[in-house]
Amino acid sequence: MAIRVQAEPFDYGAECNAFAAACGGAGAVVTFCGLVRDEDGRLSGMEIEHYPGMTERALAAIEAEARARWSLTETLILHRHGPMQPGEAIMMVATASRHRGDAFAAAEFLMDYLKSRAPFWKKEFGAGGEAWVAARDADEDQLKRW
Repeated sequence: MAIRVQAEPFDYGAECNAFAAACGGAGAVVTFCGLVRDEDGRLSGMEIEHYPGMTERALAAIEAEARARWSLTETLILHRHGPMQPGEAIMMVATASRHRGDAFAAAEFLMDYLKSRAPFWKKEFGAGGEAWVAARDADEDQLKRW
């Protein structure tokens, strides 16, 4: 298990390769990377805030629940904080298991909980000023399947 909360950008390809190399015996590795999204061309940046210590404990609890539900050999949760630009990587999850079903399900579970329950606060900046990003009903609805 690895949980990293950091301000520095990360190289998604290098992280994937390092994760896969550390997963001896796994038959499946699933990864996901979330990017700063600018759907309408108005976003100039985003800033993510968190409470050190509290955030890592919350991520560890989410990861432990995934391990209790699925047979995983390894996990990675990596999430950035601080200022970011459109197109930059915000976060990634990686799961490894002997079989793909567990790896896919655990990765989706982690993503759903990270999106809705992890203690990160996002503020967007654009031509119209700045605004905190509110929770979305669609993200909350995704949690119902678990």
